[in-house]
Amino acid sequence: MKQRSSNDWTVADSAELYGIDRWGAGNFCLSENGQVLVQVEFPEGPVSLPLSELVAGAEARGHNCPLLIRIENLLQARVELLNESFAKAIAESGYRNRYQGVFPVKVNQQAEVIKEICRFGKSYSHGLEAGSKAELLLALANLNENSLLICNGYKDREFIDLGLLSRKLGIDCIFVIESPSELSIIIDRSRELQITPLIGLRIKVSAKVGGLWTETSGDRSSFGLSTAQLIEVVDQLRQEQMLDCLQLLHCHLGSQIPDITEIRAGVREAARFYTELSDEGVPLRYLDLGGGLAVDYIGNQSQHSHSRNYDLPGYCRAIVETVAETVDAKRVPHPVLITESGRATVAHTTLLLFNILDVLQFEPLALPERRPDNLHQLVAEQFALNLQAHQPSPANYKRALSNRDQIRDLFRAGEVSLRQRSLAENLFLSIARKTLAWLDQNPDVETELPQLRHQLADIYYGNFSVFQSLPDTWAIGQVYPVMPIERLNEAPTRDAIISDLTCDCDGKLAGFILGHSESPTLPVHSLDADENYILGVFLIGAYQETLGDLHNLFGDTNVLSVKLNADGSFDVVRETPADSVADVLLQTEYNPQELFERMRSRAEAAVRKGVINLQERQQLLNEFSTRLQGSTYFNH
Repeated sequence: MKQRSSNDWTVADSAELYGIDRWGAGNFCLSENGQVLVQVEFPEGPVSLPLSELVAGAEARGHNCPLLIRIENLLQARVELLNESFAKAIAESGYRNRYQGVFPVKVNQQAEVIKEICRFGKSYSHGLEAGSKAELLLALANLNENSLLICNGYKDREFIDLGLLSRKLGIDCIFVIESPSELSIIIDRSRELQITPLIGLRIKVSAKVGGLWTETSGDRSSFGLSTAQLIEVVDQLRQEQMLDCLQLLHCHLGSQIPDITEIRAGVREAARFYTELSDEGVPLRYLDLGGGLAVDYIGNQSQHSHSRNYDLPGYCRAIVETVAETVDAKRVPHPVLITESGRATVAHTTLLLFNILDVLQFEPLALPERRPDNLHQLVAEQFALNLQAHQPSPANYKRALSNRDQIRDLFRAGEVSLRQRSLAENLFLSIARKTLAWLDQNPDVETELPQLRHQLADIYYGNFSVFQSLPDTWAIGQVYPVMPIERLNEAPTRDAIISDLTCDCDGKLAGFILGHSESPTLPVHSLDADENYILGVFLIGAYQETLGDLHNLFGDTNVLSVKLNADGSFDVVRETPADSVADVLLQTEYNPQELFERMRSRAEAAVRKGVINLQERQQLLNEFSTRLQGSTYFNH
C-alpha cells in the first residue's frame, strides 16, 4: 500500500485503505473530490449522494451530530435482493416449491424498520418472527396478508391465546415448540378456544458452525428439542390426534456463519430430519432454516468471524440444492423454504455519523538545544539517543524504552526529580516519533516494533457513546467499517483510536477494518482549525439500536430515515429527535419537574441567605430548565 505521507495520494488510495469498495457492497463509494457517497440503483441508473449533504440537511432541520441515518432505499433493496436471489436459485435448480422469508424482529424492533420491511416485502409475502409478547403484538399489527408469523422463544398462556385468536383473522401464526413443556399449553388452549393451532418443532442439529455465536448450534444450544424429545412430541401429537397441526420443522443453523461448507452441512442434517418425519406420516410443509446468512463487515470474503466466504446467490444455491438433493433421495416433496435472515437484511441500511471534538496527541514538546547540566546518567543517555535518532533503529528505540521504564522506577524511589522525569519522557516521545517516521519509509521493518504505532496513536474524542450506539463493539468485539466522510483525496497522516464521551476506559473504538484485515488504529487526518471533522460507522443496522444502554445517561441520538430520489435529491421520511436530558432521567425513575422544584427551593434558600441575588437565581433556574430539555450529547 502506498505510503500515507505521499503527495500524490488519490481517492483510489483511500478506497483501498478503508476497503469501502469491498464492504460497501455497491451501496457506498467515494466521489472524485474525496467524499463518501451513498449509492442507490434506479431503473435509469445509479444515483449517488454525499453523506455530507445528509449532515447539512439534518442540521438545517435542527438535528446535529451524532446522527443515526437509515437509508430507506437500501432496506428496500435488501428485502428485494434476498427474495429475488432465492427465486432465481429455485428457478435455476428446478426446485419444486417456493421461498418465504421472515424477518426476526429482535434484530431491529424500531417501528420505522418493521413498517418498511412489511411494506417492501408485501409482494413476496415476507413475514415476521417474534420471540416475546411485545414482539408478537407489534408483529400482529404490521403483518401483511399471506405472510407467516413464526413464534419462537418460550410462550405462556397469554402469548398462546393471542396467537391462536389471530388465526381467526386468517393469520398463519406458527408456534415453534422449543421445549416439550410448551406442547401441553398449546393443546389445552387450542381446545378451550376451539381453534386449530399451527405447530412447528425446533430441532437441535449436531453440526457446529464457526463465528462468534457457535453456541447457538449443536447439542448444547439453549433452545430446541433433542432427537429423543422430537420423537416424544410427535408421538404425543399423534396420540392427541393433532398430528395434522404439525406443519413446520425449524432448525437454527447459527448466526453470522462465515463458512458455506458449514451451512451446507447444517442444511443437510435439517433436511434429513424433515424427510424422516415425513416418512413418519407428519404432514410437514415448511422447513425453517433460521438465521446464519453473514454480513461481510471486512469485505475480504474469508472465514473470519466478521466476514464470509460466499455471496448471497451462493448462499441461496447452497440451501436450495442441498435440500433438494436430500429430500429427493427419500422421494419426499420439496418443502417451502424459510430463512430468518435479519442481520443481512438490515445491517447495510443504517450508519452512525459523529463529529470529533478534540484530539490528544503523543508528541514531544520543545526540547533544549543543549544538554542540561547535572542530569542523571539514564536521562543523559536519552538525550544522546535522541541526537542519534536522525538515523533511527529498532535497537536504539528499545534502549530508549528500557531507559524510560527505569527512570520511572527511579522517580518512584525518589532518585530522579520531577523535572528530569519530564525531560526524559519528552525525549522518549521524540525518539519514538522519529522511529515511527523511519518505519513509515521502511514498512518491512515494522514487525520488529509491532506496538509502536498503536502506542503513539492519537486519541480522537468523538461526540457519541459506544454503549448507546455501538454496544457490540464493547460487548463482543464486533468490528464495523469506520472512516472519515470527507477529505479522502488527502492522505490521512495520523493514526488514532476513537474515544467516546463516556467516563469509561471501555468507551472507545480500538479495532478497525483496513485493507483486507483489522488494525488497532484508524488512519485519520490532522484537524484543521474549527473543522467539523465527521467519522462514519457503517453496517450497524442489526441489533445496535435496541441493545444500546444509558451509560453516563447518554440517550438515543437524532435519527433520520431518508429516501434518495432518482433526480439526486433526498426526502426525510421520518425524523426522531435525540433523547433530552429529561427523557433519560425519566427512564431512570427521576421526575424532571421534581428535580426542578428541588433546585428552585435551593435557589430560594440561597437568595434568603444573600448568597445570590434574584437575577442570578433566575439565570440559574433558566439554565437548569433549558438543560433538562436539551441534548445529552456535546453541543457546539
